[in-house]
Amino acid sequence: MEQKFSHHSLDLETLQEFCKREGEAAIYHKGDLLEQEGEPARWFGFVTEGCFKYITRGISDDKEHITWFSFEGEFVADYPCVLSGQPSMTTIEAMMPCRVWRVNGEKLLGFFHQSIKNMELRAVIGEHMLNQFKARYQDFHRATPHERYCLLMKRCPGIVEHLNLQDIASFLNVTPKTISKIRKEITFGSD
Repeated sequence: MEQKFSHHSLDLETLQEFCKREGEAAIYHKGDLLEQEGEPARWFGFVTEGCFKYITRGISDDKEHITWFSFEGEFVADYPCVLSGQPSMTTIEAMMPCRVWRVNGEKLLGFFHQSIKNMELRAVIGEHMLNQFKARYQDFHRATPHERYCLLMKRCPGIVEHLNLQDIASFLNVTPKTISKIRKEITFGSD
């Protein structure tokens, strides 16, 4: 969850080691799915190469909406659905060739139940995710599209190297034309 290019930090070393020790290495090609919206969530993984996007479909228009990303050095999962095996609330798709150390939700839940320290890690992950989602939700209410774009670039400065215009527009809930206009304003100043 933690953006690779951000300045925030969440110590994921323990989870990374657990995934390597107890899990399996998996390779995903561009377009391969880690999870499918509506199907039981299965995997918790640590991304060692590549980038995944989280997609949900519109209720009435069936249009794809990108809601999140997981980059190299982050974990990828529909967390907490993977802990309970509930249907995934999102489709998680490889945006490029990816390598992941992954474990199933049952193993992850067992790991959390092994010790108080592991249960504390579970709580920290949940709190961290809640804070990230809260900030994103608040940004939609308090920031203009231009400000949201700037906030994204500040939080994830290298993101434009990994995402196309359409993906950034979807994530910010604007049109690609709006993103082009914002980039032009940033590059050349406003008219």
